[in-house]
Amino acid sequence: MGLLFTTDIMVVGSLTVECDVVVIGAGPGGYVAAIRAAQLGKDVIIVEKEKKLGGVCLNEGCIPTKALITASEHYYKGQHLSHMGIQAKEVSLNTETLHAWKDGIISKMETGIRGLCEKYGIEVIEGAASFQDNKTLKVFGQSDVNTILFKQAIIATGSKPIEIPGIPFDKKKVISSTEALQLKEIPKKLIIVGGGYIGTELGTVYAKLGSEVHIFEGKDRLIPQMDKDIVAVVAKQLEEKKIVVHYNTLAKSVEAFDGGVVVHYTQDKVENALGADKLMVVVGRIPNTQNLGLEKLGISCNEHGFIDVNAKMQTKVENIYAIGDVVGQPMLAHKASREAKVAAESIAGLSSAFDNKAIPAVVFSYPELMSVGLTKEEAQGKGIEVIEKKFPYAALARAYMFDAAQGFIKMVVEAKTNVVLGVHAAGPHVSELVAEATLAIEMGANAEDIALTIHPHPTISEGISELADHILGQAVHIYSPPKKE
Repeated sequence: MGLLFTTDIMVVGSLTVECDVVVIGAGPGGYVAAIRAAQLGKDVIIVEKEKKLGGVCLNEGCIPTKALITASEHYYKGQHLSHMGIQAKEVSLNTETLHAWKDGIISKMETGIRGLCEKYGIEVIEGAASFQDNKTLKVFGQSDVNTILFKQAIIATGSKPIEIPGIPFDKKKVISSTEALQLKEIPKKLIIVGGGYIGTELGTVYAKLGSEVHIFEGKDRLIPQMDKDIVAVVAKQLEEKKIVVHYNTLAKSVEAFDGGVVVHYTQDKVENALGADKLMVVVGRIPNTQNLGLEKLGISCNEHGFIDVNAKMQTKVENIYAIGDVVGQPMLAHKASREAKVAAESIAGLSSAFDNKAIPAVVFSYPELMSVGLTKEEAQGKGIEVIEKKFPYAALARAYMFDAAQGFIKMVVEAKTNVVLGVHAAGPHVSELVAEATLAIEMGANAEDIALTIHPHPTISEGISELADHILGQAVHIYSPPKKE
């Protein structure tokens, strides 16, 4: 990093510095881009407006959510093990200790990221950033640095929760997922507006911790972006956990009072109201593109609010790149990290492009969901003749050991070639299966390739090979009529 002094006396906010690459945002896109660029010999600065690195995913999203999911499952299981011969008496919950454990995980991960930045010589500057032109960035914060002169820039500013008109966040009774991850008391009654993956995951968490949970979903099913059959498995489990899902329901307004909230809503166009201790709104996220000075660069957002980029992650301005939530769906950390590597490598002159065939998605509900590639309906919509088959977890011994034999794995293949087009599953630990399915799609593997690969027994992963055998008409552990040629 180079320093340029515009005055003889250094005062706060008086420094101008130079670098090859400036990265705005230190989430799973930003810090990965910075590290990869540094690996390739670039002098890199990160500008991050928060005090911690890691972005929403590490500090307010993926990591704390999944930590609470794990803890809530242990707590719930601890009360329901008598059928295994385990009598756990007086299972109790200490929320202060729970949050300390969760925050400890976050702290370890954040320290690791910061340490890597130091080892790679990446300068981290705390502050908000705004472009002055395509070579100059202004920084507003506590740092002495107020101007950065750069050769290339990577925008990785992430996203924030959508606020419903008429239902503003007060961060006390009307909360987003951020506040939901910090509640010191478990609500007796919780209303969640939004039946996507965040609402489903956190609804399951609080139900297992003892809350009466109601989920308002505007459509006729949960998690609409995923395969309807696998989502149906989760919906059934929510019902068994006494979680009430109100479909075709739209929240209109909220009244807060000392004891909680009353939410006014319409269900199938009929007006009604429901009271609760807390209201959590998780209806989606919008990209953080405000106040970046994009208009000074001639960059505008598209009709969906995202920055348009090419396969190298370049914007319309050649030396300005954008990655992660600001460039479009799906808003997933692992997509951002892949885009980050592409951007850094493109800047370094490597032949790199975001040309992945499939982006995997996982929902840490109960049971877990995973989806990658095309569904049967999507493939048929593209004019592809397909075969779709399922393999039930009830045929896997390992699933019974997890006491979770509900669910199945579904595979979609091209009918003539058996090339894998999509894999979708609901069941225990399917989050660890999706990588194999994604690799199969990326490599153009067919069902025979998977069937001929030895999978260890007893595991959940052998369900993938059994399913491939089923596609070929030769599964052993379920009835599988021979495939007709």
